[in-house]
Amino acid sequence: MITRTKENDLKYALKGIAVIFIYFFFSIFQTIPFALLHINYAELPSYIQIIYSLSVELLMISIIFLIFDKEFKAAWQDVKKNHLTYFNQNLKYYIIGVVVMMASNMLINLLGGGMSTNETTIRNEFNFYPIYTFISAVILAPILEETVFRLGFRSIIQNDFLFVTISSLVFGSLHLMGTPVNELLPLHLLSYCSCGIAFAYMVKKTNNIFVSIFFHFMHNGLILSLQTFLLIFS
Repeated sequence: MITRTKENDLKYALKGIAVIFIYFFFSIFQTIPFALLHINYAELPSYIQIIYSLSVELLMISIIFLIFDKEFKAAWQDVKKNHLTYFNQNLKYYIIGVVVMMASNMLINLLGGGMSTNETTIRNEFNFYPIYTFISAVILAPILEETVFRLGFRSIIQNDFLFVTISSLVFGSLHLMGTPVNELLPLHLLSYCSCGIAFAYMVKKTNNIFVSIFFHFMHNGLILSLQTFLLIFS
């Protein structure tokens, strides 16, 4: 939970910048240690890549939790007391986000478009490494993405509209890395931004990062559950 005063505005801004920097630094340069050792990361066995990838994600989460230690503790105490209220109040925002996402995906399919590169990658990984994909996508990704794109951006941006807009646009855009730039790109962006907007709005309404983390858990879990069903019965 973030409690702003004139005295701590700069502190929160610096914390937010630090969290965002850590995320992008590790994401871009995570294979540098192997390059320095003259090891081709792409040629390493899959299980080593998986263990390393999970370790990097856990390291990022640990550092972020240290940076926002007091805020996380306060938010956890708050969500323990009010979790049912928060769930009931914010479920409608999540449902709206999902409906917009589904409508966007339907339009993309009707117009002859395919899945985004991110979605294709996740599905392929799940087919070959289901346990790793579950841990990464359902558990670690929601924690990491919410603390970066919601808590990190909220620490910097005080204006509610700008916070919801910018955090969701950056969130959605990064999920479209590698997706072809064409006339369907705005629909792909809307598909990813819709839930990002819902998650950001939850943080704006509750001032509690664990609310958006929980709904992100639920969202990714439902998607992978559907993928499991299709994988088993297709």
